[in-house]
Amino acid sequence: MKSLNLLYSIIAFSVLFFYSNLSINKPTESAFYSIPDSLNPLTPAVLSPEQSRLAFHVPDGYHMELVASEPMIKEPVAIAWDGNARMYVAQMETYTQDTDGTGTKEKRSRVMLLEDTDNDGKMDKSSVFIKDLLLPRMILCVNHELLVNETDTYDIYSYKDTNGDGVADVKKPAYILGKEAGGNLEHQRSGLDWNIDNYIYQTYDAVRFRYKNGVLKPDSMPSGSNGQWGLTHDNYGRLFFSRAGGENAGSGFQINPKYGALEFADAYNEQTFNQLWPIISTPDVQGGKPRLNPDSTLNHFTAANGQSIFRGDKLPADLIGDYLICEPVARIIRRAKVINNQGKTQLENVYEKKEFIASTDFYFRPNNTYTGPDGCLYIVDMNRGIIQESNWTPKGSFLRNKIDYYGIGEINQRGRIWRLVHDDFKPGPQPKMLDMPAKSLVKYLDHPNGWWRDNAQKQIIILNDKSVVPALKAMVTGITGVSNLGKIHALWTLEGLNAIDKATLFWALKDPDPQIRKTGIWISEVFLNKNDQTMLAAVGKMINDESYDVRTQILLSLGSNKSVLAKKIVEDILAQNADNQMISSVKKSIDKNQDAKIYGIKLANFAPSERKLILAGADIYKSLCSACHGSDGKGLPTNAAPALRGAKHLNADKDIAIRILMNGLQGPIEGKTYPSVMLAMNDNSDEWIAAVTSYIRYEFVGSSVRVGKSRQSAVVKVEDVKKIREQHADKKEAWSIEELDALSAEMK
Repeated sequence: MKSLNLLYSIIAFSVLFFYSNLSINKPTESAFYSIPDSLNPLTPAVLSPEQSRLAFHVPDGYHMELVASEPMIKEPVAIAWDGNARMYVAQMETYTQDTDGTGTKEKRSRVMLLEDTDNDGKMDKSSVFIKDLLLPRMILCVNHELLVNETDTYDIYSYKDTNGDGVADVKKPAYILGKEAGGNLEHQRSGLDWNIDNYIYQTYDAVRFRYKNGVLKPDSMPSGSNGQWGLTHDNYGRLFFSRAGGENAGSGFQINPKYGALEFADAYNEQTFNQLWPIISTPDVQGGKPRLNPDSTLNHFTAANGQSIFRGDKLPADLIGDYLICEPVARIIRRAKVINNQGKTQLENVYEKKEFIASTDFYFRPNNTYTGPDGCLYIVDMNRGIIQESNWTPKGSFLRNKIDYYGIGEINQRGRIWRLVHDDFKPGPQPKMLDMPAKSLVKYLDHPNGWWRDNAQKQIIILNDKSVVPALKAMVTGITGVSNLGKIHALWTLEGLNAIDKATLFWALKDPDPQIRKTGIWISEVFLNKNDQTMLAAVGKMINDESYDVRTQILLSLGSNKSVLAKKIVEDILAQNADNQMISSVKKSIDKNQDAKIYGIKLANFAPSERKLILAGADIYKSLCSACHGSDGKGLPTNAAPALRGAKHLNADKDIAIRILMNGLQGPIEGKTYPSVMLAMNDNSDEWIAAVTSYIRYEFVGSSVRVGKSRQSAVVKVEDVKKIREQHADKKEAWSIEELDALSAEMK
């Protein structure tokens, strides 16, 4: 077998060399190599699945296996398993089929249903579960149904196959907002992650859901959501977002977004963590040559997405709990340790000057990772030429020139799903949870694979069978010998069944494991929010807990509570932890979150129509603009885009702000150069632009703006936008600051 593998490797390498005209550098310490940009004038080789498998570089003992590929699947972006391990694949089949994005919004995408009938890890049966979709972007299995959200809409529908032919024949609304979702398709929601707290989270939009009787019940989050493409949670319910637009490989993981927004500049080392170590040249990068190393490899995260926390049981134990995130431009997957530093969460690259997974397949485009039901790691690979949406490939741009030069624009309608396995482990068996009663599912709450624990909890809650409540309480109290993770899932399952009681929570609050104590406090909010004095007293006794996580959770759960006892507990925690950055920052985040809840009061002096415009702009800003400019307008630690708060050109005539939003902005801004160009937003309606501009001016400048010796309302009217649109109808390129200043002077 080793000889055969060696032969395959030689063949694959030969194909790469011949078709791509590779120039092999002197091997580094890890034997990685790259393709110099200047030596590759031909279209890079299009590899078969087997050739692509051999192009992976993974740590010793690991290897890749192919799960599915074209023609079975095309343009995959997300997968989800039901309780019987059948895999649903969301496919964006019209995504960037050429550099101009021709036909992108045609309803020709599908969700495929794949099955592995012989349990060999490779899908051998497929059917078109749903067809004629507009770029499906979020999917979630709930019992025998699949929840699906498409691009350009907030609506979520439930699909079900009632006759067993693998094709959905029933469609029902699960969440209907009834309005179009604005923004570029890369800047819309992803996720539908059923977290351990029984809420379903998504990126961008300031709403989470509870699944109840076949529908999604929304719950708003005052400070907004987070992230861009990708969302995951760890064993304890900590959510991990990322922001490719802000060149941020991880964000939003300090506290749950329901409590507010909290970021730290040192959540990871900006210099070392953001630096990448690809093994193939990356000429097709939006940022151009400044984003490339001397050997033409990508030097910095630019498209971080599709993250997961590995929670399986069929790979080495040192991988469990690690953070994995894709970088499709670099053709790599980063692995990071999640470190608890006195309550603050930080990320640290596991390897020095190398990546966990890297490929020399030019078309390897990882965009999502998952822990699978078999305990292994799964990777979704679009395997295509262009990874960017057509807004980023206009004629004349660096990226467009490279795409045309290498001839990669037509390499599409492909896709692979990979499984990372290890020589020392055999992948686990397929589950049959959909065929089980609730009492048979309880034991899986203590399964070593997090996928099984999550899905057992979800299925029990959907079945709503209260007969399992005694067994769940026995798990928490220790009558049934289970792991700490089993106890945590039992607690949350009781919460999801509305069967939690104070006696069970008191057990949790006294448990030796700090994560169980933290969970007990979190769930006890159902009593704390009602000012239950017994529960307040029990939690108050824990302010000196040895765990920073426990102390932080007390502050999160009581930080906005108005009762006298709760305020005293909060004061004591703050006083005793004055030198702890996490705890002091959490209180500030909670206070800001409370301000956000009463945001409407600050708008009382505006006319109803103006108030409506500003609030609409706030929603757009939080879901789109904050990814680069920061939720507070102060920019991000990555300096991906300028700060808006206090920006000179916002504190000026409203026409300048409208021009910037409509046509974009390029070049240095107040002497500083940024890695990306502000994109034109003129494809959006006049009302959309008026709303965003009004919110930005109101939020980051004030209710009125000084222009010369007079003051101008922050509100931008639709007529103002229409006037500017007509005035510059022929302008195609982005503005520069010099042009705007000259134009303003001319207008005076």
